[in-house]
Order: sequence, then structure tokens, then C-alpha cells
Amino acid sequence: MTTRPGEAIDHGPLIAEIDFATFEMRVSTARYHADDHHRRERERLWMHVWQAAGRADDIPEVGDWTEYRLFDQSFLIVRGRDGRIRGFVNACRHRGNALCEGKGRSARFTCPYHNWSYGLDGKLLAVAKPDFAGSLEDFVGRKDELGLVEVPTECFAGFVFLNPDRQAAPLREFLGEIAGLLAPYRLDEMIPVGLNVREALECNWKVVMDAFQEGYHIQAVHPELIAAMDESQERYGFFGDHSVATGPFGAANLESFGPESQAESIRGLPATFPGVAEVLPRFETLLDAHRDDAGLLAFPEGVTGRLLLQQATRATLEAKGLDVSGLTDTQMSDNHFHLVFPNLFMTIRAGEATVILSTPHPDGDPGRCHWLVQNLMWLPPEERPAKREPLREVPEGEHFPYFLALEQDWEMMQRQQRGLRNSGLDHMALTRQEVRLAHYHSMLDGWVGATERTSKHREEQP
Repeated sequence: MTTRPGEAIDHGPLIAEIDFATFEMRVSTARYHADDHHRRERERLWMHVWQAAGRADDIPEVGDWTEYRLFDQSFLIVRGRDGRIRGFVNACRHRGNALCEGKGRSARFTCPYHNWSYGLDGKLLAVAKPDFAGSLEDFVGRKDELGLVEVPTECFAGFVFLNPDRQAAPLREFLGEIAGLLAPYRLDEMIPVGLNVREALECNWKVVMDAFQEGYHIQAVHPELIAAMDESQERYGFFGDHSVATGPFGAANLESFGPESQAESIRGLPATFPGVAEVLPRFETLLDAHRDDAGLLAFPEGVTGRLLLQQATRATLEAKGLDVSGLTDTQMSDNHFHLVFPNLFMTIRAGEATVILSTPHPDGDPGRCHWLVQNLMWLPPEERPAKREPLREVPEGEHFPYFLALEQDWEMMQRQQRGLRNSGLDHMALTRQEVRLAHYHSMLDGWVGATERTSKHREEQP
């Protein structure tokens, strides 16, 4: 039988099986608010790392373009006439004027200052009054060296990844094994449905990444999720800078409850996980096959409500036309939490994903960031145009009302930032349930360098 990539996570270690000796469990708070650390992140991390800059379907047609801003840097991402997406420094090669702002569609890019124009492939097309620039023959001969400055840009899983470092290794090399784990989900065929929002937050970009890498806060912030998640049964995988965790739907002891209780627990999932709603009709059909003459459920040995949910999910998605042959049974029912370093988090189930993408705020304030929140779903191609949710840019100072759990996170993250910036608090003390944070910050230290205080704490640990 062919091994499915997800089996690597199905058999990953439980939290009780992880050796914590290699993890840094104290994390400096200076990295969330100190200007010097923010500058080091800019120069050592962001200007050299592959980063998700949006979705490829944001620019679906030839000539569609969007601006990607990173600190004080601006990049132009455009779909060329050959269908390929490229990235360029957003500056005219003549006097450096910014070519574009926001998003749009163009047949060419013309600098508004002196009318130099460039093709969608970045090549210089024409210059106003070329005789004033020098000999016409000399100028035409230099066209190739006067095109827009291109930066590495590649697409994977429907995302556009950009790296400001023109000497960067290929994206696949950076992604490593995580690429193989993500491929069977067919994320490149998913579209935003119902939620596609970009908004400024009053917190450091890493506060956002931290919040979605642990479920320890569920008991206090999301009590309505307690019945649907159990961290003691999470399994983990660490792949270079990236990480994956998975947790089964339902408590670890759900199978000790009767069939009716198991079924009722699953029926309640759509309140938090909307994609389950379309699976429930087939789930109910499978349940009915296990009812006695009195209409009561009686599961034979080896059958559980979770197993029937997995079967119903696979059958429903296959009937829609989604190839799920590369996904395991746990990927039919369980949330898989992927952290694609440094700033892309995805909660993925077969057929759907919630995307959280955070970036530093362009104004340079380490206490602010932008986040992009998307609900991606797989739909048959003929249904996608009508159901695609356009990107909503929330104006500065305004707020978009999210669903309950996300609204709770939105409030708590900004509250955390207010505490982190207190000078009397020099480090955070992580728990074992926050092992993904410990790994994440260790990887960040590898790029940016640990603060002096963090290094000191490391030496003090037994």
C-alpha cells in the first residue's frame, strides 16, 4: 500500500513522548516591543526569508498586480502574459519613483514621473524622449540592464511566496518536507469563502503566530471548544523551521461514551467548524445503518462516531470531485495545524483551511502588525466564481467583526501586547503544552539571534 504523507504525523510523538531538553522554555519579551530587536528581524529575517505574500488567485488575470509592503520596502507582484507570477522591486530604474500602490490591472507599468514604461515581465519598453537620455543606439542597447529589479517569487499551495534576497535558495528547498505534507490537500484549488479580511492589530506580528500554536488558552478564552479538542492526544512533527501538530476532534475518552453521546458531540461541531455541516447528512445516513428496531444506536466493535465522520467526510468530498486519495483517515476528521515559517499558520482539514498570515506593520512600530484571515474551501470549479469572497481591507482604526472564537483571539492578542511591553517583565515562561512556541522561537533565534537575556536564561537552566 502506498504510504500517504500524513502518516508521518499520524505516528508522530505525543506531548508526553517529547524530549524537552532541547527546547528553550523561557522566551525574552524584548522581541515583542524592542526597536533594536525589530530592526534585527528586518535585516536578518524578513529581508532573507521566503514569506507568503498573498494568494495567487488574488491576481487571476494577465496584467493583474498587487503591492506587497514589508516594513519600508515595497514589491510589485504581477501576473505576466505567459501566466507566470513575478515579483519586482516597486521602483522605476530611472530615478526610483514608486510605480504602483494598492492593486490593479495594467497592460504595462509607466512611471508617473518621467514616463519610463515596463512590460509585465519587468523589461524596459520605452523611455520618453530617448534622445535626451543619450544616443538612441546606446540607450536601446542598455534596455536589458534597465528593467525592473526582479526578486525571487514562486507559487505553492495557492500562495505567492516572495523572498527579497535575490540570492535565495529555491522555495522547495526552504519548505522541505512540509511541502509534501501540504500537497495532498489541494490548497491551490481552494478559494476564500465567507471570510477574507486584512486588518491592522495593536500587537507584534509574533503575538499572532504564538496565539495559534497552542491550545492551552482554550480553557479560559474558548470554553465552547473544550469538548471538541484534546491536547493530550495531539501529535507533533518538526521539520526544520516549520512544524505540524494534529489533534483529534472530540475528547480522548469520547469512545467511552455511548453511541448517542458520540453522535451528538459531532453534530455540534459545525458551530465552530462550518465545513462539517455539509458532511452531516451522509454522517446521519451512516448512523442510521447502526440503529436497532427501536431506533437506538448500537455500534459494533471497531465502529465509533469519529470513524463514521471520517467515512462521511471522504465520501462527501469525493462526490464533489475532490481527490482525497492522498489524505489519511485522520485528515478527514482532525485539525492539522501547520506553521510555515515565519508567518503563515493554517488549520487544515480535508476540503477546508483557516489561514492566519501576519506581517509587521509598514509604519515600523514593533507593537503593530497586519493579519490576513481567510477561510479556504474546496469547491467544484463551476461553483468557485460565484462563491469566491473578495479580499476586504479594513481601514485603519476600524474593526471587522469575526466569528466568536476569532473575535476572542483578536481581543486577547492585543491585551497580551499591553502586558508584554512592561519593562518589569523580561521573559515568558512556557509550559509543555506550548512546545510549538518553544520550537518556533528557537528557529527565530537561529535567524535573528537570541537576546542577551534569553541566552543568560538558557545557561541557567539545569
